[in-house]
Amino acid sequence: MGEMPEFTVVLPDHVSRDEALLYLAMKLYEARKLSLGKAAELAGYSVRAFAEILNKHGISVFRYPPDELDKDVQHALDPHRG
Repeated sequence: MGEMPEFTVVLPDHVSRDEALLYLAMKLYEARKLSLGKAAELAGYSVRAFAEILNKHGISVFRYPPDELDKDVQHALDPHRG
């Protein structure tokens, strides 16, 4: 694996480095730029702890396409339907 790019950000005094990394990781995960494991690693949390944080922020850890979910729900409601 190649080197990861680095950049420097000047944060306001009221925003810690850890907080900034957490929010960056959450947003990159939400935008599907990072896997759950990589985002958790960036934020400095275990996958389980990071998933709980995502949940608290209203970000689903399940990446289920809406049309697939709709089909599965319809099938569950009427299993004889194809």
